[in-house]
Amino acid sequence: MTGLRLLAIGGFVVAIVLFAVVEWAARREGSRIPTFGDVCAYVMQYEVGPVPVGRIGVFGFWWWVGWHFFAR
Repeated sequence: MTGLRLLAIGGFVVAIVLFAVVEWAARREGSRIPTFGDVCAYVMQYEVGPVPVGRIGVFGFWWWVGWHFFAR
């Protein structure tokens, strides 16, 4: 493996660990940190007039993730 590939894999591992730590901290008793589900619910309710911009954004994000990581 090249050094750049190892750096990219390490970055993803660090991001996943940080996500897990923040989610754990958010689920503690009396925490003021929102959970991932709370953030998603807040983003998905955003609308500009009759257009559900938040839902379109979340859909676009998942489409991008699927295209770049799962389409191979």
